[in-house]
Amino acid sequence: QVQLVESGGGLVQAGGSLRLSCAASGRTFSGYVMAWFRQAPGKEREVVAAITWTAGITYYHGNSVKGRFTISRDNAKNTVYLQMNSLKPEDTAVYYCAARRGDVDNYDYWGQGTQVTVSS
Repeated sequence: QVQLVESGGGLVQAGGSLRLSCAASGRTFSGYVMAWFRQAPGKEREVVAAITWTAGITYYHGNSVKGRFTISRDNAKNTVYLQMNSLKPEDTAVYYCAARRGDVDNYDYWGQGTQVTVSS
């Protein structure tokens, strides 16, 4: 049974930093793509960043997080991270970890989400 468990969310002031963690278990993730999504109140869920499990190739969505957020993974720990720096109030959202096979488009596995709140 695949499980993705996020941690590291919280309340931070604008300009601060947080590191989210996603502990993955239940299968080997070789060939998978791991991603962080976020959903702000009243908005659709959007992808933030993704990384290939094996090669560590990264993708960042749009310009809003480039240069501020960094996705990484530790294969030995089966954990994916999202380092978030220079946080802004508009980064406030529930952040979700997700996983999909590299040869499909849909994400099959989701975590429960972790709340990130950035105060101005």
